[in-house]
Amino acid sequence: MSDPTPPPDATEIMAVVHNAVGGLELEPAEKREIWRFVQRELPYLWSQRTSYFILGSYRDPYIRRLRAVQNELAKQLGAYPFILGDLVELPASRLNAFDIMFSLLATYSDYIVGIFEKESGGEASELGEIDDSPYFEKSYVFPRDYTWFTDTNLESEYHIIQAAIEIAFADDLTSEEKEREISSLMDRARDHDIDFVEQDIWDTIAERETENSEVATYSWVHLNKFRKFELHGRCFPWTTVQELRTVVSELPAPTPRPSWEDQKE
Repeated sequence: MSDPTPPPDATEIMAVVHNAVGGLELEPAEKREIWRFVQRELPYLWSQRTSYFILGSYRDPYIRRLRAVQNELAKQLGAYPFILGDLVELPASRLNAFDIMFSLLATYSDYIVGIFEKESGGEASELGEIDDSPYFEKSYVFPRDYTWFTDTNLESEYHIIQAAIEIAFADDLTSEEKEREISSLMDRARDHDIDFVEQDIWDTIAERETENSEVATYSWVHLNKFRKFELHGRCFPWTTVQELRTVVSELPAPTPRPSWEDQKE
């Protein structure tokens, strides 16, 4: 196999890599593998298509939600939505291959999209990567069941659904008690003139019970990071897959642009 040729902006790329590995000196074989990865994956990000780097858990059932987002974005002409787990892993027995791949893809992607449903797993560290420079300005987060101080607010149908799901999964209530509590919850919402569709509440509860999916909970660290994105208009909570598909449409649409080759001229 012939050695890959470094691209014109090799210095910039290696600066990203060296930052990812903490300044370690790379061995010749490691450099060759990195160039192969660059030649294989970065041309998609340098093309005229708008790239969306999708983050989240690759485990089932969470991966289904990543696929839903990927499929939704793929419907847009000129979009390139991708998931790191689908790419061929960079061979690196000595180095942290994930750090190198993540840094390169996050640096050269147009947008970063994080889907969150829990506080554990690799996606937790990814949230810590994208909530600050250099990735924050192009990152969007979609945390399931998130609201700021949700336990003290009842302001919209979204808040009602969250509260209803919590009641539905309460261990100390019978089925009849749960139904009465949820009905009472909706009565209070009507008293406060909150606009909602009752059937949507019951349908969401049925869906979550089928999934055996309780309300997602997050640490104080997670909540504060979500809040940061929320204050910048880039946090979109959701409760069902259909809602997730809908809020994904709030992402910036693909825009025509010159190719990477044209930009270099």
